[in-house]
Amino acid sequence: MASTFDPDNIGIANGNFFGLPCSEQEADTVLIQVPWDATVSYGKGTAGGPAAMLGASLQVDLYDEKIPGASEMRVWTLPQEKRLEELNFGARAIAERVISALEAGEDPSSLGSLCAEVNGCSERLNEYVERTSEKYLDYGKSVAVIGGEHSVPLGLIKALSRRHPGMGILHVDAHSDTREAYEGFRYSHASIMYNVMREAPEVGRITQVGIRDFCSAEHALITSSELFAPFTDFRLKEAVFGGTPWNEVCDRIIGTLPDVVYVSFDIDGLAPEYCPGTGTPVPGGLTFAQADWLLYRLALSGRRIIGFDLCEVAPGSSGEWDANAGVRMLFKLLVYSAFSIKEK
Repeated sequence: MASTFDPDNIGIANGNFFGLPCSEQEADTVLIQVPWDATVSYGKGTAGGPAAMLGASLQVDLYDEKIPGASEMRVWTLPQEKRLEELNFGARAIAERVISALEAGEDPSSLGSLCAEVNGCSERLNEYVERTSEKYLDYGKSVAVIGGEHSVPLGLIKALSRRHPGMGILHVDAHSDTREAYEGFRYSHASIMYNVMREAPEVGRITQVGIRDFCSAEHALITSSELFAPFTDFRLKEAVFGGTPWNEVCDRIIGTLPDVVYVSFDIDGLAPEYCPGTGTPVPGGLTFAQADWLLYRLALSGRRIIGFDLCEVAPGSSGEWDANAGVRMLFKLLVYSAFSIKEK
C-alpha cells in the first residue's frame, strides 16, 4: 500500500488520519481516538471531535517546508470503540442532571450518588486509555490521544510517566485544569492537571502556556508549587507587547522543561477564532502560528517529545472550521514528535 501512496494526490479514506498508508504493525505512532464529553460544563460536542478531525484530515497537504519527509510518517489510527461512545452517552445524561441541579442551587451533598456513577464511568474510560497505551508502548510505539474532553489523556500520561520519571508536560490551554473534583466529578475536564499531580507523581514539571481562565485557588496552587511553571496569557502578552520577540518567549518557556516532554494540547489554548465550537472558548490565547512556532522550537531544542494529546475540538455548527484547524494542529504535533530537527 505504501508503495502506491502519493502524498500530493487526493486523500484516501482508509481509516487513518490524513489517509496515511500504514498498518498497525508498521506504525511508529498509534493514535487513540477517545469520543468523550461526559463532564463538560458548558458547551458539549467534543465527543464528536475525533471523527470530525478524521474526516477533515483528508484535506490536509502533507508537505511541510520545515520538515522534509513529513508525509513519510508511519502513523496508524486505532478505530473508535463503540462501547466508549455508549459509556459516554450514559455518563453524559447523568452529568447533565447533576449540573442542572447545581445551577438551580441544589445542595451538592444530595448529588453524591449521581456523581459516583459518572466517576465510575470515567474510571472505566481511564482504564481503557491506560491499558491501550501500555499495550502499544510495550510494542515500542509512540502513543497519542485524540479527544474528546481534556480529562481523557490521564491514562496515557500515567503510563508514560512510569517509563520516564521526571518527564515534563507542556500544557497549552485556556484553563489551568487544576480544580479538585469540579462539580463533584473527580475526573472532570477541569481537573486533568490536578489528577496528574495526584496520580502521576513521576511527572517532574508542568509548564502551562496561555492559561487565562482560572480561579483563585488554582492560581495559588500553580504559583506556589515547584511542579508548575505558569506562563499565563497576560504574562505572555506583557512580554510580547513590551517588545520581547516571540522566539525569545518560546525559549523561556522551553527552558523550564526537562529533556523528555509530553505535550498536552487543549485546542482552546488557541484564540477562539480557531475553535469557536470548543466546550469553553475564552477570548485571548495563542495564534496558530505562535503555537506552531513554540512546538517547532521545542523540537529544535533537542528535547524528546514522547507523546501528546489533542483535546476539546468540537464539530462546529456552522461548518468544519473547528475540525480543520484542529487537525492541522494534530499534523504539527505529529511531525515535530516524529522527526529530528536541525536548525538551518
